[in-house]
Amino acid sequence: MENPLTETTPSHPKRTTTQAVIQILWEIVQTLLLAALLYFVIDSFIGRVRVQNISMQPTLHAQELIMVNKLAYRLGEVQRGDVIVFHYPLNPQEDFIKRVIGLPGDTVTIQNRQVMVNGIVLKEDYIAEPPTYSGEWLVPEGKLFVLGDNRNESSDSHRWGFVPMEEVVGRAIVVYWPLSELRILSHPDIVQASSAP
Repeated sequence: MENPLTETTPSHPKRTTTQAVIQILWEIVQTLLLAALLYFVIDSFIGRVRVQNISMQPTLHAQELIMVNKLAYRLGEVQRGDVIVFHYPLNPQEDFIKRVIGLPGDTVTIQNRQVMVNGIVLKEDYIAEPPTYSGEWLVPEGKLFVLGDNRNESSDSHRWGFVPMEEVVGRAIVVYWPLSELRILSHPDIVQASSAP
């Protein structure tokens, strides 16, 4: 007759303390590897840039942090009015942020405190003040003409020339810091808006 109080031997022996510690450490390593992978995947699509000066005021202010869509121009075309981040052509180690005014083939004319593209005066509600300088530029193929929204305090295409497309990092999409200034950046079609009745 069987004794109902007899204990049965477990089919799996208890883990030792060492095995438990190894298991926990392995799980931590896996979590860190996954976090690193996600970081590098996200970083290849979304960049982060700190605004360093006042050349884009009032649209952007010094010390604001911005997210940049690095895939924007692999999947689509640059548009007039886009705010872009690019490697400064005269020093590619330095990144600039400006607004696209002229596309390849455009003629950009600045005179009488107005900016014109192909003879159309732009509607620019976003600038600090109208430009006090003048000039005319024909944008070459593969290049962009950019200006800062703080027109008279900006080092941009009117001073040093055009931005090669291969130097464009991406399109600025969101100001995310400080949180009190959180906002999506607008990219108006400045030529279309100017020609609207």
